[in-house]
Amino acid sequence: MAPRANWKGFLKVGELTCPVALYTAASTSERIAFHTINRATGHRVHRQFVDSSTGKPVEKEDQVKGYELGSGDYVVLEPDEVAAAVPESDKTLSVSAFIGRSDVDDVYFDKPYYLTPTDKHAEEAFALIREGMRKKKVAAIAQAVLFRRVRTLLIRPEGDGLLATTLSYDYEVRSSKEVFDDVPEMKIKGEMLELAEHIINTKRGKFAPAEFDDRYEAALAELVKAKIEGREIKVRKEPKREKVVDLMEALRQSAGVGKKSASAKAAAKSKPSARKTAQAAPRRKAS
Repeated sequence: MAPRANWKGFLKVGELTCPVALYTAASTSERIAFHTINRATGHRVHRQFVDSSTGKPVEKEDQVKGYELGSGDYVVLEPDEVAAAVPESDKTLSVSAFIGRSDVDDVYFDKPYYLTPTDKHAEEAFALIREGMRKKKVAAIAQAVLFRRVRTLLIRPEGDGLLATTLSYDYEVRSSKEVFDDVPEMKIKGEMLELAEHIINTKRGKFAPAEFDDRYEAALAELVKAKIEGREIKVRKEPKREKVVDLMEALRQSAGVGKKSASAKAAAKSKPSARKTAQAAPRRKAS
């Protein structure tokens, strides 16, 4: 079954316009989903909004948005007032600039989408934009009204299509300085740094997403299956966590240095010395 487009509109670069469709690149729809049920009856439970003071249910037509000014003091916004604040959409993904592919910090990345031409007539214009960006090794910054909000997107060539990633606004991204200020500045050198470099070199690899398993999702699937089949559910024991006391020793063991020396000591202990072997060997009689 072909995926359903989340949005359809036009990609505009200067005077060049191309009909495009936006598809979700990452989705959680395949995850196991649970409903809340009444243990006593087995019936599904539905949420209900109640007045925080009276405890009485509030019908949908009586529910409005409110901005809190102070404790219990709200500015009430009517549905038509909120609707009037939603920006008008012209269904256009308008490119404002082309930038270097690595110019945007990853911390601004929000959600990825695939961008494709919507019909045969759009394919040539789409390919022109894609290949032009690929040849110049650039990404595009564009804006559009998506899902009732003006969103900024970073658009990059991806295979035969384009990858469009929505970006967080500057006010939404916390400054790393707020978090890192309390991290002390330390200079690491000598054997400690050499061991760390050695461990990194031995762990070199490539990102292969198919090799990473969602163990929680797999455990949930197995749990549901076991319940259906009436099998006994075994409670998992918490793994023993040991505290790292000696950082240098932990590095040596991770690098294989500690293990090697320990195994060498064990082998030396189990192997008899040359002197003891000579004493234990029977003497041959002279002929």
